[in-house]
Amino acid sequence: GPRMFRRNPCVSSLQLRKELLIAESELNRPQLIEEWQAVAGGVRLLGARAKSFSLFASTAALLMTGVSKLRGGTAATNGTTTSWLDRALKVANVAGSIWMGLRWQKRAHKDK
Repeated sequence: GPRMFRRNPCVSSLQLRKELLIAESELNRPQLIEEWQAVAGGVRLLGARAKSFSLFASTAALLMTGVSKLRGGTAATNGTTTSWLDRALKVANVAGSIWMGLRWQKRAHKDK
């Protein structure tokens, strides 16, 4: 009958609402992309700072280990002081260890 050819007002308002939502989504998409890129840039910056802090912390730990090795001025077994030659060899050993550690860290930091 004649009822079949009438447009349903409820369906047309739903269709209109759907089209408006699609248009709004298309307008919001560039803003979402821009915000996502800003977040990604922040994450990259945070990662770079974490690497720098890690390098600094490991270097500080290496230096503190060297300093603690050098602080031992008396022999643990008999309480006598070490000779200047023993002390010089210890300093050279610690300095070499620190130098090798810093070279390794610099190379590892470059590779990342």
